Amino acid sequence: MNDFDWAKMADMLELEGETHSPYVRQALGELGDLSPRRILDIGSGPGVAACLMAETFPLAEVTAVDGARELLERAEERAKRLGVGLRTQVAEFPEGLADLEPADLVWSGQVVHHVGDQQDALNRLAGLLEPGGVLAIVEGGLPARWLPRDPGFGRPALETRLDVVMAERFSRMRDELPGSVAVVEDWPGMLRAAELTEVRSRTFLVDHPAPLAEGPRRSVRRMLERLRAMLGELLDAEDVATLDRLLDPDDPAGVDRREDLFLLTAKTVHYGRRPERG
Repeated sequence: MNDFDWAKMADMLELEGETHSPYVRQALGELGDLSPRRILDIGSGPGVAACLMAETFPLAEVTAVDGARELLERAEERAKRLGVGLRTQVAEFPEGLADLEPADLVWSGQVVHHVGDQQDALNRLAGLLEPGGVLAIVEGGLPARWLPRDPGFGRPALETRLDVVMAERFSRMRDELPGSVAVVEDWPGMLRAAELTEVRSRTFLVDHPAPLAEGPRRSVRRMLERLRAMLGELLDAEDVATLDRLLDPDDPAGVDRREDLFLLTAKTVHYGRRPERG
């Protein structure tokens, strides 16, 4: 897809997947009319969602598909630890999709926006569906919130300023992708353009209230560490100092110790069905 080193991000990806797993469970709950025999998780990473699919649909053959063998090894270890059946397959996205067998459910979480031609990627994903099968794409939602507007030091509304800088960085990333194609990111419209029907979108809340449990708290820390590394040169000195204090493990006002830390976000899932033959 691009030059991200996803394998080096394995710990963060798995922790984030676990922390955000409530939305995956809710999204799969929307598929009560589906009895899939084969499921593909495209861009599965370390397999958190794929293992949830294997748990939700125990009679289905679930395959985690990713371009990073190291992440698929994580997925295999996770499936073994949880006692669920999971296959893995190395395939680049989207070029390697042609080598996959068709499925009754194709899931792809926050992957499509990493390729230049998003409509082409959706067309290829839709092409993996058996007649009557469902494609579920996770794209969009709401940015995470984790602190009161005024955390007690630095300028209030840090999260809002981080959103702005991240949005600008995301736009540059999209522009610089090979073969980047500008498109109105109307995901339901793009699914219809991929010749899918019964298109709909649902947004699911991820709500971990304060005080945070250990796992979500570590996830917030890893998120802030990544933001500090990615955006440090783009923020003003005061906001950098605020992030540094939040990440100081010895500071009572840091994210490791403060009681008012929470995690609130939302993920949007777009569904479309391949028409039955005839």
